[in-house]
Amino acid sequence: MTAAKDFLKIYWPLAVLALGGLIFTFMMMKPAPPSTIRFAAGSPGGAYYTFAERYKRILEEEGVEVELIATAGSIENLRLLNVEDVDLALVQGGLATESDAKVLRSLGGMFYEPLWVFVRADGEVRAFEDLRDKRLSIGGEGSGTRMLVMQMQQEFGGVWAASARLDASGEAAASALLAGTLDAVAFSAAIDAPYVQRLLRSPDVRLVPFERAPALARRTQALADVTLLRGVVDIGRNLPVTDTPLVASVAQLGVREDLHPALHTLLVDTAFAIHSDGSLLNDPGAFPDGGATDLPISRQAARYYRNGPSALRRYFSFGFANFLDRAWILAIPLLTLLFPLVRVAPPIYRWRVRRKIYIWYEDLRDLETRGRRATSDEERERLADELRRLQAEIGELEVPLSYTDDLYRLRSHVEFVKQLVTQQPPTGALGV
Repeated sequence: MTAAKDFLKIYWPLAVLALGGLIFTFMMMKPAPPSTIRFAAGSPGGAYYTFAERYKRILEEEGVEVELIATAGSIENLRLLNVEDVDLALVQGGLATESDAKVLRSLGGMFYEPLWVFVRADGEVRAFEDLRDKRLSIGGEGSGTRMLVMQMQQEFGGVWAASARLDASGEAAASALLAGTLDAVAFSAAIDAPYVQRLLRSPDVRLVPFERAPALARRTQALADVTLLRGVVDIGRNLPVTDTPLVASVAQLGVREDLHPALHTLLVDTAFAIHSDGSLLNDPGAFPDGGATDLPISRQAARYYRNGPSALRRYFSFGFANFLDRAWILAIPLLTLLFPLVRVAPPIYRWRVRRKIYIWYEDLRDLETRGRRATSDEERERLADELRRLQAEIGELEVPLSYTDDLYRLRSHVEFVKQLVTQQPPTGALGV
């Protein structure tokens, strides 16, 4: 028990220091990421909303709640990001401005959004420029489709009638085209969008090709040329019937720059889980793409594209990996401080135990000196009594087993001095 007490006396200050260091570490750690984020998800039923729902499911498995905010499209998504009403959003490439780039960051391009232009199959329209005086719906104000189509109208030049800029969108526009109240509709949307799939499979409408797609992509940095391969939509029905060239923007995942850095990494990780499998328009592994952005790429996202997920993230859940990642920076100086203290503790412990033994030698040496100088039997008897009391006190001394040799050596020295005193001749000549 005494040995245990001695041990605690030595290591107790170290334990207190370590505990204090841990408390200080927790206090000084960077704040944990928020547990809830707001996602500008586009219009319900659209491709953006569908993808946002997939993000929501995966992120909530990692302990991050996601609130989906329905919007009119990319323009509104950018506005909400700028005014801090949402934390992240899918945004059509090519719409960001210089002021957006000051406060927003991209986590990479996620998928192609071709510009789909559908016309009535019984009409005479063969190319995009034939739509100048037709009833063309290009989406409502605040939509990325409207911005892109108006940009294409400027590229093709000429005068475009007001009827070529109607504002129906999504399922409503698709239904109006099938009903014959519109001559054409345009969507900038993923191929998985329900209204795009509906029109691609309808015999009453036709997809307008962009024969000069490579030239348009070369002239506009935010666009890429893609090809909808023959039969890729439906092999059995051979849809489409020919390879169809299209222009496409790249949807990117935009976030506020001040969103917690750990969430940047988690979102890129989630994006790979959702978008890396490929689609009817791109090969597996083409997305996410850290270079297909018109907003500055996030530093955390750029690091992820270079090196992949962190070692901690490969083996631990997001919450625990993030905790370790925040703690290790402060833990290193703490360990650096504790290491020399831990190293010096054993010598201090040995010294304290041996001091309990060696401290008796001062009394023993004094008794020996007095015994050698004693000149009477009464004086030697008093010294012998003191030595017996000393032996009794030493007998109650407890030390660890590894130090019993020092203890028994002390006892033998006490016995030696007692014999020396009791066997002294009656004269004090020996003390000279």
